[in-house]
Order: sequence, then structure tokens, then C-alpha cells
Amino acid sequence: MELPAPIEDQVDRSSNEEQPVQQPIEYLYITFSTDITSSRSLAGYTQSPQATAGEEATVSPSNGPSLSQFENPLCWTHRRKTFVTWLSCLSTFVTTYTPGAYAAGLPQYRSQWGISTTAVYGGITVFTVCFAVAPMFLASFSELVGRRPLFLAAGVVYVISQLGSGLSTSFAGLLVTRATAGISCSVFSTVVGGVISDIYAADDRNTAMAIFTGAALCGTGIGPMISGIITQHLKWQWIFHVQTITCGIVVVALFIFFPETRGSVLLSRKADALNKWYELSESTGSDDSTPSTVAETETQPRRRIRWIVKANEERATLGIMMKTSLLRPIKLLLIESVVFWFSLWMSFAWSILYLTFEAVPLIFTRVYGFSPQANGFCFIAVSIASILGTVAALIQERVSRRLSIFGQPEARLVFACGQSLLLPIGLFWLGTTARIEIPWIVPVLSICGLTLGIFSIYLAVFNYLADTYHSYASSAIAAQSFTRNIFAACLPLAVEPMLDSLGIVAY
Repeated sequence: MELPAPIEDQVDRSSNEEQPVQQPIEYLYITFSTDITSSRSLAGYTQSPQATAGEEATVSPSNGPSLSQFENPLCWTHRRKTFVTWLSCLSTFVTTYTPGAYAAGLPQYRSQWGISTTAVYGGITVFTVCFAVAPMFLASFSELVGRRPLFLAAGVVYVISQLGSGLSTSFAGLLVTRATAGISCSVFSTVVGGVISDIYAADDRNTAMAIFTGAALCGTGIGPMISGIITQHLKWQWIFHVQTITCGIVVVALFIFFPETRGSVLLSRKADALNKWYELSESTGSDDSTPSTVAETETQPRRRIRWIVKANEERATLGIMMKTSLLRPIKLLLIESVVFWFSLWMSFAWSILYLTFEAVPLIFTRVYGFSPQANGFCFIAVSIASILGTVAALIQERVSRRLSIFGQPEARLVFACGQSLLLPIGLFWLGTTARIEIPWIVPVLSICGLTLGIFSIYLAVFNYLADTYHSYASSAIAAQSFTRNIFAACLPLAVEPMLDSLGIVAY
């Protein structure tokens, strides 16, 4: 009978057996085109500590994380893109309601605090300056954290700001809340353009941009109209209470329905989800959860893969990004003649829009004896023009595609060359017809005409800069956005002195 081997021999033999060697981790670049379909396919790769550009692989962890939420936004369904576009434009509409709404309460601000009309206009100036400067810094955060977190944070700050404005007991306090409102509102004006770029290719972007432009201008018309009705029957605080309620509803809708749209952020989250699953599977000894070579055998070790995103490696630090986002637009504005002249064109047009917030109540109250509510209804012309401009832009796009006009950035300017003439025509129209012997509807229609001109300029400049500067488009657009809002902040301060010099006495 054979006796069992001594325990010492058993230990010695087991120690001589080969232990499995853990392979080093391979880092491979992942893109949206990386095919995540088979856990047994990883052909064409050599082991290296870092990935090389263009590398792709096919892996699929068994019972792994759901990757449908990380789909490329450019590949979303038409229905989903449309929904995200309209939700984004709704947020733009609600926030562009703000600057014009403030102006309707001017008589009540002045009587309550005993300040001049010019001082009251400072509320618009403070709002617009903050609106101009904030995107120069906030754009970097959207690249790091994505669109959704910035949207939600800005929405919450906006609601708090409007609530604070309604509860203000001093004009200084109102100015502070106007500043924070301007910072938060700027997100919905500038980042929405980025959202549209995230989900639409350049050739398909015009329709979404037309809707965005229409929403922005329509909001500026609805704001003074609704607020004119409010100040006719209620105290000025309700101007801000109504905005608190409406924006609160929109923020809740964004929280529930608005998805992340920035591709690099989604890709990073996809890589993180896969990497965490691989780590968990390796720690539990799962055999079918991490990538392996096609020709896997009992003696060939499995490869350990981790995904990385190329954009993350190329991205600078937050400090450098903020410095770049601040200095590059200024540099483009100073050395690029296209950016300079287009920004100047847009600045003039946008200043005229803000001038109407102050000039229309002054003109129609003095000439026609309008009440605040009637003055508010004059701004329906701005909203109607915005809708007409959006429809015209959609028709123009169809005509352009049929005639094959699109293809060069200059094609964006074809229709604007004619439609923008409505701006000077509308200004002369308003200046020559705002007289007591001429029916009030005639100068109101002039507001509709000049708004159509502003609409065409806004849309053409935005699309042209985006098509011309490509990777630097955000900086070029930021330059014109900064310039136009600074102009719009300053011009309203001169409205009352200008109209007094022309023979119209304020209120």
C-alpha cells in the first residue's frame, strides 16, 4: 500500500508549479466608431503602454454596463434631436425674456427709490455687461463637465436671482441680483449654440440655428409685453415673480429631460463605465468580461485593456483653458478683419434692439398717450417678426439646397444681404411716422420690419463665423457676442438724453 507523500513534499511541489502571470494594462483610444460587439475579438493590436492614434478594438463585457446612454449625439434620431433643440430653445426664450421685462417697471422703480431714469437704465447695463463677460469664462467649464451640469447650475442661479430681484428692498440690491441674472442667462444664450453644434452636422445646422435665433428674439419681445400688463395692474415685484415661476418650471424640465450632448464628455463616461466593469470583472475572476485575443489558448494570457479618450489627453488644464477662452476671442477681434467687421455689424444691430426697449415706451407714451400695458403690446411686433424670420429662414434653406447655393461660408450671406436692409428701412420708417396725425399701427409695423433685419444679421453672422473658423468658431462667436452685448449695455443709457434733444420729453 502506497503511503501519502509528506506534507513538506506537497508544499514543495505546489511552490514549483507555474503561477499565472498578470499582464500589464494596455491603454487604447476609444471613439464612437469603436465597435463594442464581441468579447473574443481584439485583432490587430500589439501590446504597448499607451495607445496610438486611430487604434480601435471590439469588446463586449458579458452582462456589462448599458452603453446606450453614451451614443454619439450626431447619430441620435431626428425625433430626439428635435426634442433637445426645442427644449434648449425654450430655455433661451425664457432667459431672453429678462432684459426687456425689466424695462417695463421703469416708472415704478423711479418713484419708489427716487432715482433718475438714467440710473434705472443701469439695471439693463449691469445685466448686459455680465451677460457679455461671463461666457468668456464659462465656456471652458462646459468643455470639462458637459452641457447638462452647466445648464442646471445656471438655471438654479437664475431662479434664485429672479427671486432675489422680486424681494429686493433697495436699488443696489436689485442691481446685484441683475448681475447674477446676467451671468446665468448668458449660459442659455451661448451654450445653446454649442448644443446645436453637438447634435447637428454643419450642413444640417441652419434649421436649428434659425429656431434658436427666433426663440432669442421672440423672448425679447414677449418680455416687455407681459411685464407691461403686469405693471399696469400689479406692483413691479411681480415682473420678477413671474419669471421665477416660469424659469423654475423650465429648470425642472431640463433636470428631467435634458441629456448630455457634448461628445467628448459622453465618450469619457463610456470609457469610465467600461474600465470600471473590467476592473470589477478581473477582481472577481470572471472569464468572459474582459477583452481577449482572437487566438486565445490555454497558454496564451488574456490581455488587460483600459480605454482612454484622446481629447482628454490633449485638453489643457482649467486655468490654461480659461486664459485661452478669454484671450483668444480678443486676439481674433483685433487681428481678424472678418471677426472685427462682422462683430461691429452685429453690435450695431443688437444695440438697436436694446434701444427699442427704452425708446418705444418713451415715444408711444408721449406721442400717443399709451399706458404701460399698451406700450407692452407694441412689442408683439418683435415676436411676430421673430416668427416670420424663422419661417423665412427655413424657406431660404430649402431654396438654397434646391439651387445648391450652400457649400461656401459666403452662401450664408446671400439672403442676409437683402433682408438686412429692413433694419435701416425700419429705423427711418419709425422716425418719420411716429406722429400724432399718423395711426399708431404704422410705427408699430416699423418695429416688425427692423426686427426682421436684426434677425437676418444675427443668423448670418453666427452661421458664417461657425463655417469659417471651424475649430476656432467658438472663440470667434464669443468675440462677436462680447462686442454686441457691450454695445447693447451702453447705448440704452443715451436713449432719454437723445430723445429729449430730438424734442420728445420722457414721460
